Amino acid sequence: MSLAMESAYKVDLEMFEGPLDLLLHLIRKNDVDILDIPVTLLLEQYLEYLNLLEELNIDLAGDFLLMASELAHIKSKLLLPDTGEEGAAEEEGDPRAELVRRLLEYQRYKEAAEILVKRPMLGRDVFTQGHPPDDFEAEAEPVEVDVFQLVSCFSEILKKAPKKTIHEVQVERVSVTERIYELMDRLREQKMVEFSTLFEGEVTRERLIVTFLAILEMSRLKLLQVQQSANCGEIYLLPSFESAELQNLGEQVTLQ
Repeated sequence: MSLAMESAYKVDLEMFEGPLDLLLHLIRKNDVDILDIPVTLLLEQYLEYLNLLEELNIDLAGDFLLMASELAHIKSKLLLPDTGEEGAAEEEGDPRAELVRRLLEYQRYKEAAEILVKRPMLGRDVFTQGHPPDDFEAEAEPVEVDVFQLVSCFSEILKKAPKKTIHEVQVERVSVTERIYELMDRLREQKMVEFSTLFEGEVTRERLIVTFLAILEMSRLKLLQVQQSANCGEIYLLPSFESAELQNLGEQVTLQ
């Protein structure tokens, strides 16, 4: 059973992040120097992400594939033997230099945008629901979680799920839209939910993927906030929807 048959649903990743965001995420994840990026390691992990996103039925913009080929090209240049010609080497320079320049420039724009977003705006920072769990440190300010952090966490959950169903199990087919309503009901009751607990009890990889796609869509529609404590690895989901939004949800969720 394919995911396309299960949910008939696709997510456009470009609505969330781009290839430079993924590279910056991998640089932070591996704690490496952006000025001396290990291209071989990043290319390997970058391709792993693309394979997982393909399994999740997430549309990849051409920019993601273009970046993969660019990384492969840089890797091939780094693997070329040194000819010993100093003049030619100086003229060629570091094959990573242009990519590093783009990453640094993009990172500056992102940091500036984050500073602007944190500025108070009337009504934006007013929330009537939700209380932080006990393990959220009082002095730690919650931080927003980007889509690639979510993908990383979900990847670990997916690794534990069986790739093949040994016995044929008849399960109720649930669409992404139906799963969104189920998650909203749960968030309405619990106010704050641990990301990992949403996948407990799911019997198939398809069900796990449908749940994750529902979370992505809810994040895109601003129906929930995805946060974690600055000193805590667990990710939490908080509701940010109103009753008026619920009435129009069916029109907002676009099935492709």
